Parts: sequence; structure tokens; C-alpha cells
Amino acid sequence: MKAVRFHEYGDPSVLRHEDVEQPVPGPGQVLIRVAATSFNGVDGNIRGGLMQGPIPVALPHTPGIDVSGTIDSLGEGVNGYQAGDAVVGFLPMAGPGAAAEYALAPAEILAKAPTSIPPADAAALPLVGLTAWQALFDHAKLESGQRVLINGAGGAVGGYAVQLAHHAGAYVIATAGPRSAERVRTAGADEVVDHTTTSVTAAVGEPVDVVLNLAPIEPAQLAALLTVIRPGGVLVNTTVWMPAPSDPERDVRGIDLFVRSDAGQLSRLVALVDSGELRVDVAERAPLAELPAVHARAAAGELPGKVVVVAPTA
Repeated sequence: MKAVRFHEYGDPSVLRHEDVEQPVPGPGQVLIRVAATSFNGVDGNIRGGLMQGPIPVALPHTPGIDVSGTIDSLGEGVNGYQAGDAVVGFLPMAGPGAAAEYALAPAEILAKAPTSIPPADAAALPLVGLTAWQALFDHAKLESGQRVLINGAGGAVGGYAVQLAHHAGAYVIATAGPRSAERVRTAGADEVVDHTTTSVTAAVGEPVDVVLNLAPIEPAQLAALLTVIRPGGVLVNTTVWMPAPSDPERDVRGIDLFVRSDAGQLSRLVALVDSGELRVDVAERAPLAELPAVHARAAAGELPGKVVVVAPTA
């Protein structure tokens, strides 16, 4: 089968589109005929060798944390699935990924795929959708009627976070640049702050209950976001290389988010997609052989949004 792998850490040129042996599912695993994976920023960090501590991968490594496709075969002890089932999943970050024609997955991390969107587009959902869900509901405990500031709402996680917060009945203030402002507003933001021309902290009038930071801002800017949070509120931060600050005097907690795979939560996201309450945005669909170019464009800041990487059909 064809796969994209890197045999050494480095820039996008280390990625090779090559022939590899098709894997065989072990106990508790399924073999997925891949429809698509997607590009996430962490893929570039892993390839570049920046995540060897928290995410130790074995070389050569196949990237691609998201997967959508159909089950080809099942390993021993797998129940609840059968060959031909359409599934999505957030694969273990340290294991082989889905930038290939076939990929292994623990059955326990999978959910049935959405039926209302193309199979390849479903690969745009797992990692970023789960990040948004866990930030808002697991960590921030967001409730209807609360006010939430989503800093960096123009990205893939931000798009889901705005939709989910709006769906939960929160008042959503979102920061976005001119290129993504209208998309963020359409996703359900009640206010959109142009962070390229306006101070975010100055633009927020009444204090908020929750700040979700998705943007790679400076530590001083992150600390300043505490000032717009009411006493007892929470700041959830996804830029894990920069610890979330807290304000103990006002009982404002800072939480660093490390996303985890959760099949139950992913199934709830799929249900929202199929009910029309959650939109999956795909900016571009690239063939598997062009994954090195996708990594290169990401490194140059040239990706237009969420890119799914489509495996070749038989």
C-alpha cells in the first residue's frame, strides 16, 4: 500500500510517499481502509522533532492523527463493529497515523461516521472537534447563559468552539481577523473583535465567565486575558508550550488543555453534524501524495483553513 512517512525528523522534505506493507489488526484493533486524514499543526511539530518528549514516535513514522474510512477487517476481541462500517477516530498520537491507504486503530476510540457529509470530509472533525468540546465542557463547564470569549476563533478549533458554545446557549465573543470574521459570525458569534486592529481586553465590556485561548500569543497577552474574567471564572489554554496563568485572589483558574480521544464525545459531535447543528468546514482536499506540500505550505503559513488529505481509491 501507499503511505507517507518520515524516517528522520526535519523539515517537510523528510516526508516520503512510498510503498509499505499493509498492517494486520491485533487484539482490540481494526484495520481501516482510509478515506482521508487531515493536517493538524501538531503533525508538523511531531515531524520537526519538537514533540519527542510528550509524543515519542517510532521512526519511520506515518503522520495523520485524524482518520475517516471504512473498516476492512477486525482483530480478536472487537465487538460492535463489522467490516464495511464507516468510522471516524482520533488516533493515538504516538502510534502510526492515517496518511496511508490503510491504518490501524484501537476499536475503542472509534465512532460511527457522519452520514450527512462526504466520508473524506469527516476526517476534519475528530481532533479539533474534541479539543473544542473538552475545552468548553470538560474544563470550563460552560453553561447556558454564560459569557465566553474565544480568542483565536478563526482557526479550525475556533470554528467548532463558536458553534458548540452558541448551541449550548452561551453568549459568544470571538476574536478573528478580517479574512475569517464573517465565517465566525455565521458560526454563531454574538460579537466579533478584530484582533488586528483592536485590543481584545479593551473590547470586552462586561466580564466573561470563560476565556478559551486558541491563539499563539505572547505570555503577557495571555495573562492580560485574566482581567476580563469575572471572579470564579476560568481560562482554558490550548497553547500547551505556555502554561495558563491563574489569579488566585479572584479565584480565576487557568487550565492547560491536553486533548484526549473519547469515542462517546466524538459520537455526540457526529450526531450534531448529522442533525445540522454543527457544520464541518473543509477549506481544501489534497491527495495523499501531496501531503509533503501541505506540510510545507503550513510551515509557510499558507494553508487556507482545514485541509483533509484524501487516500487514493482502489
